[in-house]
Amino acid sequence: MNIIDELFKLQDKEYREFQSKLIPNINKERIIGVRTPLLRQLSKKIIKENNYSDFLNDLPHKYFDENQIHAFIISEIKDYDECLFEFNKFLPYIDNWATCDQSSPKIFLKNSDKLINEIKRWIKSKDTYTIRFGIGMLMRIYLDDNFKPEYLKMVSNIKSDEYYVNMMIAWFFATALAKQYDSTIEYIKNYKLDKWVHNKIIQKSIESYRISKEKKEYLKKYKI
Repeated sequence: MNIIDELFKLQDKEYREFQSKLIPNINKERIIGVRTPLLRQLSKKIIKENNYSDFLNDLPHKYFDENQIHAFIISEIKDYDECLFEFNKFLPYIDNWATCDQSSPKIFLKNSDKLINEIKRWIKSKDTYTIRFGIGMLMRIYLDDNFKPEYLKMVSNIKSDEYYVNMMIAWFFATALAKQYDSTIEYIKNYKLDKWVHNKIIQKSIESYRISKEKKEYLKKYKI
């Protein structure tokens, strides 16, 4: 199967225009314009044919849509070590928030005890989307039963000028307020985060349906 040919068969030019505005740091010429459900369907077809090793090794890809396919394929790998190997190979080539955030390996959740060491390494990276991916994994996997207060400190220690890193820090803490309020509110009350991030956390929390009206009113008092 020629994956690029398959992608162009699924192209939606109007969607391409819309998508290019959502991902402004990607040149529009690199966006084919395939809707996500169709990308997922194509990924499943590729996985079923089990003939994608050359594609996974052919990095960097030219098109955003190829990166999406790549992320969806390796997210389905059922062996933890293999999945981790493929993600570590792919992470340096992720160049946008969409591919980063839609990369969600199921096997990572089942190996949270081992994954945490990788996350600690990822969030110390100098690469924007490797850091963002690490924070995203911490948010998705470690704010419920796997939660430890030290994870809040790990994320609060990240200092960056990158918008897409700081937005993920805010998203992480807003989610933490919804799930682990008592531990997280101390970071707001004591102004432990940069001003922009601090205010964005409060904004996201106020917009959240998972946080009570009373807590939202309380959070408003801490806006800088």
